[in-house]
Amino acid sequence: MKDLLNDSIKFAADAFAGQVRKCSGGAAVLHSLEAAAVVASMTSDNEVIAAAVLHDVVEDAGVTGEELLRRFGKRVTELVLAETESRDRDESMEKSWRKRKEEAIEFLRHTDDAGIKMVFLGDKLSNMRAINNDLSRFGNGIWEGFHQKDPEEHHWYYRTIADILSDLREFPAWKEYDRLIREVFHEKEQSDE
Repeated sequence: MKDLLNDSIKFAADAFAGQVRKCSGGAAVLHSLEAAAVVASMTSDNEVIAAAVLHDVVEDAGVTGEELLRRFGKRVTELVLAETESRDRDESMEKSWRKRKEEAIEFLRHTDDAGIKMVFLGDKLSNMRAINNDLSRFGNGIWEGFHQKDPEEHHWYYRTIADILSDLREFPAWKEYDRLIREVFHEKEQSDE
């Protein structure tokens, strides 16, 4: 456990070797590192930070939960699997998009685990930063690169996550996430109560 964070970074870099992000074409592992940096701004718990580094390896790099358990232990594996969407192999990613997002939202609604919430926020803030950047560089055509092409569906998803994670609102990361959602999806500014 001494080198948990370094080991997770090396593992993610190897797992994502050659993979790139939608639109920008940047190295996929950079998203993992950015999510971890966001989480590190909220906690010093290396298991939670390592889970943020590894949050996509099962979903997007073909790593198994068993492999994570052997390499990184129970807590890291639980955190990663909590943020991993279940996929029905009989249904296309496009057709299953809403169902997968609803399942993730329902899970998040019913957890009190701050580590899980932080990993979700790290991932989603990194995604919103990328979407904001890609929109400014490439315009509305970016939505064509997603499994869900309707930006209003993305708006629903990211706003719902922000609302569920509102107990993290004292962190600058949540504030930035909320601001980016408002900017990207042209929400009207809401007054603080």
